[in-house]
Parts: sequence; C-alpha cells; structure tokens
Amino acid sequence: MRKQNKFFFADRDIQLILGTLLRVGVVASISVVLTGGVIYLFSNHAATIDYGKFNPGKSGLSSLADIFHGLTHFDGSAIIQFGVLLLIFTPVARVVFSVFSFLIERDYLYVLIGLFVLCIILYSLSDKLVG
Repeated sequence: MRKQNKFFFADRDIQLILGTLLRVGVVASISVVLTGGVIYLFSNHAATIDYGKFNPGKSGLSSLADIFHGLTHFDGSAIIQFGVLLLIFTPVARVVFSVFSFLIERDYLYVLIGLFVLCIILYSLSDKLVG
C-alpha cells in the first residue's frame, strides 16, 4: 500500500513539473517576443513597408544561424523569431522530459513511444530550421 502511494506522489510530482515546464516556456516566449517587438518598433518606426508582394525570404531569418546572428546584433526581428522558436521548443522539451521520467519509472514501452514521437518532431523541424 505504501509503495502505491509513493508512485502516486511521484506521478503527481512529474505532472506538476511538466505543467510548470509548459508555463515557464510560454511565459519566457511571450517575454522574448514582447521585448523583440519593442526593440523592432523603436528601431523601425519610420520604415515604410510595401505589402504589395509577399517575399518570405526577404527577412533573412529562415535558419537558426541567421536568427542567432541577428540576436548578437539585437535585431528586433531576430528576437521575435527566437521567441517563436522558444514557443515551438516548449512542447519538445516536454516530450524529452517525459522520456526521462518514463526511464526513471522503467516503463520502456513509453520510452520507445516518446523517442519515436521525438524523432518525428525533430525530423519535421530539421529541414525548416537548419535550412
């Protein structure tokens, strides 16, 4: 009976950590995007933008290297993109933490399922982020 209560509290603790991880990730993302937005508005407040044609490659922020290069120069657009990346990687971090928690519990079926899901996510993001 005691052993079941121990696992119950361990499961509840893991769920609390996962929930906190998601909240912290979203709040951090919001903070970074808001900071980047303020920097972008102060540095580009007088710029005129032609919305007649859409050119997605014009920003130059289509890969991780471009985003990190922009971060070193405090580029508002790069900071906003980094905040969006934080938002994307928050659920990825949750999957990674879940895999480790299943390893601790020695539930190897769920470890394999979690690793499979993680591989699918990383494969789908790899060509978009590395460019």
